[in-house]
Amino acid sequence: MKTNTFIKYTFFSGLLIFLIACSTKRNSWLSRNSHALSTKDNILYNGGIALDKGVEEVKLQNKDNFWEILPVERMQISEQSMVPGQTRNANFEKAETKATKAIQKHSMNIGGSEKNPQMDEAYLMLGQARYYDQRFVPALDAFNYVLSKSPNSDKIYIVKIWREKTNMRLDNDALAIKNLRKLLKEIKFKDQIFADANATLAQAFINLGEKDSAVAKIKIAKEFTKSNEEVSRYNYILGQLYEELGYKDSAYATYQTVIDMHRKAAKSYVIHAHARQAAQFDYEKGDTVAFLKKYDDLLKDRENRPFLDVIHHQLAIFREKTNNRELAKKQYNLSLKKKTQDTYLTASNYRNLADIYFIESKFITAGKYYDSTLVNLKPRTREYNLIKKKRENLEEVIKFEGIAQGNDSIISLYHMSASDRTAYFEKYIAKLKKEDEARKKLAEKMAQIKENQERNSGNLNSKDEAIDNSPKKEKAVASKSGDAASAPSTTSAPKGMSGATGSTFYFYNPNTVAYGKVEFTKNWGKRTLQDNWRISSLTENNTTAGSDPNATNPDDEKNAKDANAIEEKYTPDFYIKQIPTSQAVIDSLSKERNFANYQLGIIYKEKFKEYQLAATRLEKLLGDSPEERLVLPAMYNLYKIYEILNKERAEAIKSSIVSQYPNSRYAQILLNPSSVAEESSDSPNSVYEKLYKQNSEGDYKAALAGTESAINRFNGDEIVPKLELLKAQITGKLNGLNEFRAALNYVSLNYPNSEEGKKAEKLLTVDLPKLEALQLSKAPSKNWKVLYATKDFENAPTKALREKIKKFITDKDLKKLSVSLDIYTMNDNFVVIHGMSSEDLAKGVASVLKEFKEYKVTETPIIISAENYTIVQIKKNIDEYLAGNLPDTAPQPNWDGTFERAPVPQPKPVQQQQPVQQQQPQDQQNNNNTKGNEPPGEQDFSPPPAPQQGGKSGKKG
Repeated sequence: MKTNTFIKYTFFSGLLIFLIACSTKRNSWLSRNSHALSTKDNILYNGGIALDKGVEEVKLQNKDNFWEILPVERMQISEQSMVPGQTRNANFEKAETKATKAIQKHSMNIGGSEKNPQMDEAYLMLGQARYYDQRFVPALDAFNYVLSKSPNSDKIYIVKIWREKTNMRLDNDALAIKNLRKLLKEIKFKDQIFADANATLAQAFINLGEKDSAVAKIKIAKEFTKSNEEVSRYNYILGQLYEELGYKDSAYATYQTVIDMHRKAAKSYVIHAHARQAAQFDYEKGDTVAFLKKYDDLLKDRENRPFLDVIHHQLAIFREKTNNRELAKKQYNLSLKKKTQDTYLTASNYRNLADIYFIESKFITAGKYYDSTLVNLKPRTREYNLIKKKRENLEEVIKFEGIAQGNDSIISLYHMSASDRTAYFEKYIAKLKKEDEARKKLAEKMAQIKENQERNSGNLNSKDEAIDNSPKKEKAVASKSGDAASAPSTTSAPKGMSGATGSTFYFYNPNTVAYGKVEFTKNWGKRTLQDNWRISSLTENNTTAGSDPNATNPDDEKNAKDANAIEEKYTPDFYIKQIPTSQAVIDSLSKERNFANYQLGIIYKEKFKEYQLAATRLEKLLGDSPEERLVLPAMYNLYKIYEILNKERAEAIKSSIVSQYPNSRYAQILLNPSSVAEESSDSPNSVYEKLYKQNSEGDYKAALAGTESAINRFNGDEIVPKLELLKAQITGKLNGLNEFRAALNYVSLNYPNSEEGKKAEKLLTVDLPKLEALQLSKAPSKNWKVLYATKDFENAPTKALREKIKKFITDKDLKKLSVSLDIYTMNDNFVVIHGMSSEDLAKGVASVLKEFKEYKVTETPIIISAENYTIVQIKKNIDEYLAGNLPDTAPQPNWDGTFERAPVPQPKPVQQQQPVQQQQPQDQQNNNNTKGNEPPGEQDFSPPPAPQQGGKSGKKG
């Protein structure tokens, strides 16, 4: 009985003690240690394992970008958007769950402070899990909780470091620097925590661009860290910082420190350290033998196989810098062949290959490589925009190179003797036969490979069917066979093989097909398509009884034609008869070639800064007896180029310009640049402003003639696109929308990269359709006009008509009426009376002018509303108005760009068949760039509305 009572009391006492120990409200030794033990050995242990796994995954997933300064911490911010409740990594979610559970069950927040000694670690884990999950604001809350509730924690320094790392992720770098400097003064022992604090501070300085301060802190961090991985990373970052600061020797030595760590450093750091050292190499004075031996050893090391793309890239740069382009192209292609996740390395390979092909004048190939470069670059970056612009500029280069090279070849063949032509084409035919033979062998090889694949696939099918004849098995075998047959060939085509896709399939090439048919006929004769066709008795020559021996087979005729085409292609006469024989055609080709060479010289000089290429083109132009208008601009541009490349040659060209063209504008510039100042009345700017003023005042005919003269005078100057656009504007006002469209199309096509070309393109696509949509109508109006047609404003009848109208206005005291002289087209004009508020009033005015004896106006009046007159002036359709049959209403376009009805179909753009004008630079001391100095109102390039009260397009009477 006593035993049972003892057991009972013991049980209840133990239960009471347990309940007291489980309480989070009592600050007792038992409660604190009980909750601390449960937190550490159960919940936080499992959470720590999950957190460590997540951190390792982050390090593996985040690939370093060695083209920029590496971050101290290997975690990149992901731009992937996350929905609420979604996590980036399940391990971090588990770690956060464990930390939250520990806090909820075992937190002892009593009297404003945390009594459970393990809660600081729980909140630290919670903050780290949120930090790696890129939820930085909640992470900051967790770290701040520890700092406020557990200021005496043994983890306090670590928490402070993590708080500042979080502040930096929130772009609070200045605050992080302030707090970390304070922390460094508090830390007493120079251990791993001290290293982490300095590394974090170095990252803050890097973020703010203070590289000198970052160097000092990263040095301290690498000295006191205990991790080899961190030592190698910090050394690599230090080398990058030295390189950014221009300390090449220090950078080289620091990268060597990384290399000397050997296996203690990650292989990626070592390889990229070699690559960065190569960037410091002096390709003129350096030991090239030692450089090549070093990289040969790197290539032979099997451990470096994952980094062959980087090694080949550096070797390619070395070959390119040492003027061995063929080997450079080979190395770049080997680098591309190694599939890499480094997109910028891929882009660099494509860009450098494009540059090599560009230097070699293989512009079509260069354009393709630039396209591949753009695919692998981040959009909206400076480099992307530069390469995109270069690629766009190549369109002009490709066009003019094609003209120059093609025409030059034809002209050269024209001037050859008959024997030279024959010898030239025989040499070409020999090369063509060799290429065709190589294609034939390759096609046969591919056909044999395909036949073997099909045979092997058939054997596999047979074996599989013998094992298992189920429909599922048959379907699987058929699928495998189909995949093998449809797999793209990896064999490269031989040099010279045509085809945009590079396919080597026999039947895709008509030449090899035709050749194969001829060879088959030679070997086997004519055979019908049937079984056992190899048997000689089945040849078509042995006709069967009952067949018509004189009948022709369509296949035989086609084969004969193919054979004739093949044989004809191998004869010189096939090519010789295509050479032009007319001197007029040759002269036309010469003119096109010369203009193309001039354009290429300007493009290479201005857009690509390829001065040697530009000089070569312009020198060739001057040696080909060009038109007179091209000689002086070409010589002046050569002078500007040789000022950079060859001072003696520049002086010689200057002397030629001054002696041969002493009265030219270029000679004046060369002799006395200050005499041709920007304010000079003869400068392009001044001429343009005068023409623009003439246009604004309505003197269109004089402005048009002056604009055409100025375009010819300043051919090649920077002002030409502006003059062309002004000419298009005047043309539209005088000749209507169709010619306005053609003129704008000319400007947009020939000056696509200029500001004026872009304005013309906008007018074509946005503004012109709105003008074309305008329609004449009988809609009521409150503004009417009376028109009198005339040919010349200065002839006697027109002057008499103006005097009669003025007398009428004065006699009747009609102050609201006014008269103007409006230009309509080049040959037709109007005398216009403005200011009538109704059609009846306009008819009355016209009637009085006609009937009253003191006026007796004999000219036929045209009564028109202001709205219709605007359309007539824009579209030049007065005949349509006079013909009548106008709709009662005409829906007008909304000027916000929308239409209430479908727009009128637009005519196709017509490109003028005339040489393309190209910009030409001027002397640096006479830079006539008109940007930012345009006359007011120049943005309006559309044909103007009809003048109101003697507006801009007319002369007020």
